[in-house]
Amino acid sequence: MLEEAKSDVEQEPILSDYYYASITSHRSLASALAHILSVKLSNSNLQSNTLFELFISVLEESPEIIESTKRDLVAVKERDPACISYVHCFLGFKGFLACQAHRIAHKLWKQKRKIVALLIQNRVSEAFAVDVHPGAEIGKGILLDHATGVVIGETAVVGDNVSILHGVTLGGTGKQSGDRHPKIGDGVLIGAGTCILGNIKIGEGAKIGSGSVVVKDVPPRTTAVGNPARLIGGKENTRKLDKVPPGLSMDQTSYIAEWSDYVI
Repeated sequence: MLEEAKSDVEQEPILSDYYYASITSHRSLASALAHILSVKLSNSNLQSNTLFELFISVLEESPEIIESTKRDLVAVKERDPACISYVHCFLGFKGFLACQAHRIAHKLWKQKRKIVALLIQNRVSEAFAVDVHPGAEIGKGILLDHATGVVIGETAVVGDNVSILHGVTLGGTGKQSGDRHPKIGDGVLIGAGTCILGNIKIGEGAKIGSGSVVVKDVPPRTTAVGNPARLIGGKENTRKLDKVPPGLSMDQTSYIAEWSDYVI
């Protein structure tokens, strides 16, 4: 990132002060992350220096968060063709930033500091239009692509190497309390505008087509699409996906040829 920042400033000297404050003046990724989040999430009543001190205190005692941040940076760079550099992601991709803010909020939530954890959730929702309850468990190597309108409930669990597009809801059914949100396996791809509702399991390496409404378990390495969602091939002849998880390949359309008499 430091090399990328240097190159960017050489091309656009007007950005030198911004890059210095955001990246090159910091001695660690933790410090740079605490800074960019504190700037993005502050307002007139919640000063950036206050947030910085909170964020850096959590990050310095939580090396696992920084490791997850590195994995998320790589995930965005590898899976999103619109991402031109790690610096580009770090400074401007709100899905990435929302995810890192959630990691801090989740740590505070587990420490029983629920008021400040919920405050971070609220500011992330206002600043990035991403609403993730601090109780939700999020894995490593996460891509929130575009991210606008993503909602993840309190008892949801998201595995590693998962890709989630904009407008996705991992929510409850409105009928239950307690453990009431979806459990998403490793390597899952969830298309834009999808709703996954209730304490159900989306199996490892599964793909959920855009605009689907899922209310039942989805087996590993299968594709579910529609409202209500159905398995491609049905229950008896379910088509299994390739070994490369869709959460990594970002292949969103291979199921179309198998979907009924779909015609344009």
